[in-house]
Amino acid sequence: MAMSSSATSPSPSQVSAAAPLLPPLGHEQVVFCHDQATGLRAIISIYSTALGPALGGTRFYPYESDEAALQDALRLSRSMAYKNALSGLDHGGGKAIIIGDPATDKNEAMLRAYGRFVQSLGGRYVTAADVGTSVSDMDVIAKETRFATGRSEVNGGAGDSSVLTAFGVFQGMCASAAHVWGNPSLAGKTVGIAGVGKVGSHLTALLLKDGARVVVADVNSSAVVALCEKHREINVVADVFELVRSDLDVFAPCALGGALDDATVQALTAKVVCGAANNQLVVEGAGGTAQALMNRGITYAPDFLVNAGGVIQVSDELHGFSFARAKHRTEGIFEATASVLRLSAEKGTSPAEAADHLAEERMATVGSNRIWLPTG
Repeated sequence: MAMSSSATSPSPSQVSAAAPLLPPLGHEQVVFCHDQATGLRAIISIYSTALGPALGGTRFYPYESDEAALQDALRLSRSMAYKNALSGLDHGGGKAIIIGDPATDKNEAMLRAYGRFVQSLGGRYVTAADVGTSVSDMDVIAKETRFATGRSEVNGGAGDSSVLTAFGVFQGMCASAAHVWGNPSLAGKTVGIAGVGKVGSHLTALLLKDGARVVVADVNSSAVVALCEKHREINVVADVFELVRSDLDVFAPCALGGALDDATVQALTAKVVCGAANNQLVVEGAGGTAQALMNRGITYAPDFLVNAGGVIQVSDELHGFSFARAKHRTEGIFEATASVLRLSAEKGTSPAEAADHLAEERMATVGSNRIWLPTG
């Protein structure tokens, strides 16, 4: 894998040697970063800047190979472009990967070296937290770049984005309920949540307040115990395998990606799937998992649409964060989801295809294919 040799002077021209590794997905730019002093090895993938600077988190993960890291960066940056477009944000899509184990490899020097790479792109890419990185990490990265968001409140940021992420999923779930049952309320419905970390926990509270029954499962038993202490009325099942086979109205995957494989789709009793997890569909594209859900009469609310509350929050931070303003914008996920489901019904296509169509339409018409140039 070709990589730039310095954290202070990476050059996009150095990516050319890696071109054979890149599938024709339409990405504008991929930067391979290497800082010998800190051991940093990273990839910054920019799918599109048609709507504005690419916005997306930095994932710190011990990939099995450089190629696996690259493929994840390419896939995730494309997903971010579609998410930002559907959310009405003036941002393109980007994603960054730091290759390594965050528990053992992450340190201040490495994060600051990474921040210098982000800065070198002059604003074409704006980073935020993701798997393996945190608000405190963004504070460190921001010491080297103006283009880091998702920072702590004490450092002028918005802090934890899980509250608005959960709120956005709830909006998408209400829109899905209106589409399926004619009523946006979840009162009386049974919702199964797979994964009750920060987002799943906040989503539980919103659902209970709305009158829903909640059933949960999580491999992290301490997270389940903590949630049960807050909400004694919830039910707990042994694992996700049991959860998807429970008598549910809504299934909410809120843990890792790949939640919707063939076995899960065939076992689901729920009429709606709407959750916070990224990349839920094991097989994307026409004829894939979204179509399998549709064939079973299950309404799928596209994950990259309903979980956009977090990116809406970090985007707002760039303009001087206002929680009320960001929450108001996140409320728009309801109508965006409703629009996707209406188009899906009108065209006879899956909601995933309908969402892609609306995102591509906005990137083409609003963006007019302009390229966001570095600002220094």
